[in-house]
Amino acid sequence: MITNAYFDKHIYKIDEVIVKPFEASKPLIFHNPNCGTSRNTLAIMKASGEQPDIVEYLKTPPTRDYLVELLTKMAIPPRELLRSKEPICKELGLDNASVSDDQLIDAMIAHPILINRPIVVTDKGAALCRPSERVFDLLNTPVSSFTKEDGEVIHYGQP
Repeated sequence: MITNAYFDKHIYKIDEVIVKPFEASKPLIFHNPNCGTSRNTLAIMKASGEQPDIVEYLKTPPTRDYLVELLTKMAIPPRELLRSKEPICKELGLDNASVSDDQLIDAMIAHPILINRPIVVTDKGAALCRPSERVFDLLNTPVSSFTKEDGEVIHYGQP
């Protein structure tokens, strides 16, 4: 399991420039073991032969810089990563369209439950894997089919 030491080790300054080596050889998943989509995504990765580093992001949230880098790598705005179903989202007024990207990021850092999951990072890119089959495109050797926890069978590369 990843701890804060992971982020300390992987985010550092060289001549005041933040460096984050996202091109690591080992896949990474920001995971919530209580989430079925997250469990399915992790299971697909393992069935495909991957042994990812697992970040239980509610216990070990990313730093602000790392979250910004994830958003950049995924090419999505913060609002797309916001878990708007959480009661705290409405309590903080984050459902208001006038809330800035910086305010959303700050809220996600202060309340990691607001970060949607699972997020997967591999040498092929990064994505919010909702639905879980989105992870197939990030894997080097994805399985051709997989049965989710609910019994649904998904196939990779087939219509």
